[in-house]
Amino acid sequence: MGSEIKVGPMRVLVTGGSGLVGKAIEHVVQQEGGKLEGEEWIFLSSKDANLVDVGQTRAVFEKYRPTHVIHLAAKVGGLFLHMRENLHFLRDNLKINDNVLQTAHEMGVTRVVSCLSSCIFPDKTTYPIDETMIHNGSPHSSNFGYSHAKRMIDVQNRAYFQQYGHHYTAVIPTNVFGPYDNFNIENGHVLSALMNKTYKAKKEGTAVNVCGSGAPRRQFIYSLDLGRLIIWALREYKEIEPIILSVGEEEEISIKEAMDLITKALDFKGKIHYDTTMSDGQMKKTASNAKLRRYLPDFPFTPLEEAIKMTCDWFIANYDIART
Repeated sequence: MGSEIKVGPMRVLVTGGSGLVGKAIEHVVQQEGGKLEGEEWIFLSSKDANLVDVGQTRAVFEKYRPTHVIHLAAKVGGLFLHMRENLHFLRDNLKINDNVLQTAHEMGVTRVVSCLSSCIFPDKTTYPIDETMIHNGSPHSSNFGYSHAKRMIDVQNRAYFQQYGHHYTAVIPTNVFGPYDNFNIENGHVLSALMNKTYKAKKEGTAVNVCGSGAPRRQFIYSLDLGRLIIWALREYKEIEPIILSVGEEEEISIKEAMDLITKALDFKGKIHYDTTMSDGQMKKTASNAKLRRYLPDFPFTPLEEAIKMTCDWFIANYDIART
């Protein structure tokens, strides 16, 4: 995966640098040799700047003068918060994205790689989903504000290229999990919330209650794999059109199968109750990684069982801060 782009040392600004994906990129950069000689990497958190505010966005760009940006920052929340406040998620994320991209343009940033979400795809679609299908219908109604704001990054990237020739692009990961995830039982990502539930049930000697039947199927990507791929995209992916970063369709598994891997990793021997009175949500969101495999046919994804075990181990080691 050697870089084909011969440029001087990069100064990379990572927005949302304290979150799940930002921490993964930081690990790859600092612990796995992802940082090349002469490069500087800056990981921003919400404490450094409120990117909804254009003045604060401009100030942090002027402070660090990045040549490249990885844009991860977003206003996010749990399902029910999205359902109640679609307008807030739409407006705040439109502002964040416009502030970051326009400031990058004004300050001569060479490359911007933004992180989208699989929720941007149409609710009613055919499978597998690919990169050409983003705008082929409305997203799911539960979080349409967030989804449309994320879609607009793709629209803006194309417009910045058409009008100014900028090489701004976006990546679309499937379901991400790993260290530093949101393990909150009520609004965390599905695997991380189930890890917390299972660990809690083991400590208390109770059953685990899983919302839904366990039948929905998902593709899960380990955050460190995603971090490695985003760094690759920053260095080598030259298209304006987005690229899906995911394991293959054949690695899609059910929530029940994922739960079995979690109980094994945590050595949980108790009962599991699938509450079928609760909604399953979308039964599948199968995405194609054919485009990624054309670029990186041999990229080694971490086996899911191994990745779940490492994430469970991290959660236990950081239980006091991770479970909230």
